[in-house]
Amino acid sequence: MWLVLLYQGPQGDAPALPQFNLRYVAWVATGALFQLLATAALLLAMQARNFAVAITLSKTEVLQVTLFAAVFLHELPGPLVLWAMAVASVGVLLLTLPAGAASGARGGGMGRSALYGLACGAGFAIAAVGFRGAALALPDASPWVSGAWSVLIAQALQSAGLGGWVALRTPDGLRPLARAWRFSLMAGSAGAAASLAWFTAYAMQQAATVRTLSMIEVVLSYLVSRRLLRESLTGVEKLGMALTLLGFVLICLQAL
Repeated sequence: MWLVLLYQGPQGDAPALPQFNLRYVAWVATGALFQLLATAALLLAMQARNFAVAITLSKTEVLQVTLFAAVFLHELPGPLVLWAMAVASVGVLLLTLPAGAASGARGGGMGRSALYGLACGAGFAIAAVGFRGAALALPDASPWVSGAWSVLIAQALQSAGLGGWVALRTPDGLRPLARAWRFSLMAGSAGAAASLAWFTAYAMQQAATVRTLSMIEVVLSYLVSRRLLRESLTGVEKLGMALTLLGFVLICLQAL
């Protein structure tokens, strides 16, 4: 639907079709694959005992994306972005590591949960680099057009791959999914809209900058949940939010 809107501009103003190439397709496919693997690792982490530690380690994605972007895309963020990444990561760590988590309050220590958390962070980091690489492979396309095509292709690949897997590996096949189409449509539409924003941002800025800026969602979700539950913030939580917001400010200063 978004692509149709983009190409339905006034006569003569509609964007040209991008010059697709094998490099672009390879980057999109890589991002789509590692996004699936990262999500699977996150779900496995949720089944492990120490959920809090796993989620905290998954936040290392922001630090890992810098490494992968430097290696594969030869992109190194500026000093302010590096400081923002470090400060925001500490802030998110304080927000996502509740009291007792560090000592294994849920039992079993770190173990597999930690490995899944790190794998999740690495998967999302490589996915971000893949989608950024796809945007760079279409230098003549606007960020809006590049983002729209990348989301369409990536989600088509993911839908075909996961759909085939579910159809072959489960007794009922795709029938339960078809019955839940209303809920799937709501969740899928929200996810697609978020992906459009992500991919457009990747076409505008380095992956490390975009992923660091996204940490603001942790603060926003925290504020919403606290507001709804009418719970007060602890001193550590306030410090975590302050550091995350400071990272957000540093990213904004870098853009000026």
